[in-house]
Amino acid sequence: MSLPTPWRKTTQHLMPGRRQSAAPGQYDIYPSFSLGAGAIEGGFDALALLLARARQVTIDGFPGVLWQDFQERLHAALYKLGVRTHWINVDLALKPEAEIDRLIAPYLGGDDPIFGFRYPGELLDLFDPSVLAVLQPAADADLTVLYGCGAALAGWAGTLVYVDVPKNEIQFRQRAGSVTCLGARAPLPPKPAYKRSYFVDWVVANRHKCDLYSRIDWFVDSQRPEEITVGRGADLRRGFDQMANNYFRVRPWFEPGPWGGQWIRKQVPGLSTDVPNYAWSFELIVPENGLVFESDGWLLELSFDFLMYRNPADIVGDGAAAFGYEFPIRFDFLDTFDGGNLSVQCHPRPDYIRRYFGELFTQDETYYILDCEPGARCYLGFQEDIVARDFRQALERSFREASPLDAGRFVQSHPVRKHDLLLIPNGTIHCSGVNNMVLEISATPYIFTFKMYDWMRLDLDGQPRPLNIERAFENLYFERKGAAVPGELIAQPKVIGRGAGWELIHLPTHRHHFYDVQRYAFSTQVDVATNGSCQVMSLVEGQAVVLETAGGLRQRFAYAETFVVPAAAERFRLISEDGAPVQVIKSFVKPREQWVEGVVA
Repeated sequence: MSLPTPWRKTTQHLMPGRRQSAAPGQYDIYPSFSLGAGAIEGGFDALALLLARARQVTIDGFPGVLWQDFQERLHAALYKLGVRTHWINVDLALKPEAEIDRLIAPYLGGDDPIFGFRYPGELLDLFDPSVLAVLQPAADADLTVLYGCGAALAGWAGTLVYVDVPKNEIQFRQRAGSVTCLGARAPLPPKPAYKRSYFVDWVVANRHKCDLYSRIDWFVDSQRPEEITVGRGADLRRGFDQMANNYFRVRPWFEPGPWGGQWIRKQVPGLSTDVPNYAWSFELIVPENGLVFESDGWLLELSFDFLMYRNPADIVGDGAAAFGYEFPIRFDFLDTFDGGNLSVQCHPRPDYIRRYFGELFTQDETYYILDCEPGARCYLGFQEDIVARDFRQALERSFREASPLDAGRFVQSHPVRKHDLLLIPNGTIHCSGVNNMVLEISATPYIFTFKMYDWMRLDLDGQPRPLNIERAFENLYFERKGAAVPGELIAQPKVIGRGAGWELIHLPTHRHHFYDVQRYAFSTQVDVATNGSCQVMSLVEGQAVVLETAGGLRQRFAYAETFVVPAAAERFRLISEDGAPVQVIKSFVKPREQWVEGVVA
């Protein structure tokens, strides 16, 4: 077969194709949602049997599929069945590479190493419609297969297969140089490949698969090239319907980083130990997470986008009209235990992120301190005597001369304790210090960080990390300074509800945050209503909590696991099984009348 060597570059384990249950109360790195029996099969032989009697098949899929290897394995399986198969690669209909490059160049940000602008067009823009029209089934074959990303654009009748691959695995493949961007003859270096994927390839591919969602006959998970899993479209859509009315937990993934720590490594079993640290856990960064289904022990992962495509109002709730197909809230971990400070940074204002990057809403954040060592601190807000010109000159001198910056001269640092919530609306200078385990509760956008100072360190490849001083100064609010900072940017908890064995604590967010944060503390059980919004939750004290939904499903979640009850579930119950004290943090979209004008387009 044509599997490149290497085909992925990472020390992270590949998700197994078969269910491996975590011990009760133990963080599960491969959470799955049961479809019942008979819904998923494994292997190319199984897929070949499903397709053998069709006269024509369209196999579409996401950029990042190892298409040549996939085609050869399926061809071999069909050959064993005696099926004469004619294959057509839809790449034949792609426009010339130079023409595609000219088309997308305005959206790639020039020589900016990180940022571009979300491409506004469609996948069809990259294809020649006249060539698509002449791609026709072969009359003398038992089966003709049109395959590749965009194959369904040819409009063939017959069976439609969609091949998915998780975005973390796409990035591991990009690092290995085993996949190319759409229409490119050769792989790009990993960072330009990711930038192009984020701003062009993934954007058009998502719009395309949204159009296909309701008519896909078979879904394929291709993250294991030698062991695909296959599920019937109707069964997977039924699974998404069940999730939308009960709960879901995405599959998290984990990455080391230059400032990363040791908390995740110690607390989360089953991760690769062949890394210096873990900096991030993508607990719920849905543009890059997938949802895993299980049947008869088989696992099949599909991107989170498919859940939103069925009906975003069921998932998000009353705010869905503003967010479209985008899920609004993000949970992720930032681990600096025995690590380093994050960069001194800020995030763009709403009008800036829309004008320069094409996003609907900006990267408003909070830091929830899940755990910390005594003496831990976070940088937040300016000193009272801040002078913007002096600060910029100091930053530029540090960059130019490769000399340390006395960050505390300009930026306040605050002692933090477990369960503190620091408020970081757009334009706020901030930085987590060492020995913190931060649960970042944020709006979903996640790459728009303007670094001003990075403590003179290199990335894990030994290269300087890009700084964005000019962009930062176009967005900073210098009035967030002095004695006003603790009152404005550190949440003041208040008990707003009590019952038998439980209380509800409000951690008010900033007026510029469209989401709010509350925490349940209980040792019995508590009944909760969704009140027209998704409820994003994590167990932040205790070993385990049990969720019971009005739809009749019951699921146990372990410490630090993130899970979501969609708005359409309407109500649910949280239970401490053994009567031990537990605490669950939750975030949800505020009622629309509480939003600041312009925070969401």
